[in-house]
Amino acid sequence: MEQTILITGANRGIGLEMSRQYAQADWRVLACCRNPAQAVELDALSRASGGKIRIHALDVARDEDIARLADELRHEKIDILFNNAGISGPRKQGFGPIDSVEWLAAFRVNVVAPYQLTLALVEQVAGSTRRMVAIMGTQLGSIAENTTGGRYVYGSTKAAVHMVGKSLSIDLAPRGITTMLLHPGWVRTDMGGAEATLSVEESVRGLRKVLDRATPADGGQLIAYDGRIVPW
Repeated sequence: MEQTILITGANRGIGLEMSRQYAQADWRVLACCRNPAQAVELDALSRASGGKIRIHALDVARDEDIARLADELRHEKIDILFNNAGISGPRKQGFGPIDSVEWLAAFRVNVVAPYQLTLALVEQVAGSTRRMVAIMGTQLGSIAENTTGGRYVYGSTKAAVHMVGKSLSIDLAPRGITTMLLHPGWVRTDMGGAEATLSVEESVRGLRKVLDRATPADGGQLIAYDGRIVPW
């Protein structure tokens, strides 16, 4: 039976590669991005996918966009809802002045949006076969593993979305929905930088294995691309 994954932030980096690999594995991909007209690589990928990849406009920071998308997809069954979209926040995040407006904007995208999108699409997920919600977390949001300080904006938003994911794992479990958080590793993307240790292909292959093997017992865990449990 054909399965469906919805991916936010699908126009570049991990989201783009996730779209590519799932389409190659014969999944239907609902690829969401803020500006489809500017998503040249995603558009080319969609055109070459034989209808496997369908692009949807979605600015995750806009509640009206989320509501519109939920209405468009009201008859869909979404096996995996992958909340991938995120931003790093302002360039300067060490101890010192930090732009509070940019900090709050990062919270809107990294923390509030995954919750709002999950809430809007919970019926579509509950009606599917896999019934899974995935949220992109990160080891940089682990309080236990913070030994360097800094990264106040990005780290605080990711720690917060870890809590969101943990609570969703409890609240959605009675509906048979497994909610988990994923750490992609240090990946060579625009956010990760050129010196990162993993290619985007390696990271996504690992993340897919984690999702493929996931059981309800994995709900509420922060799991790395290599299967390692990352402490909170």
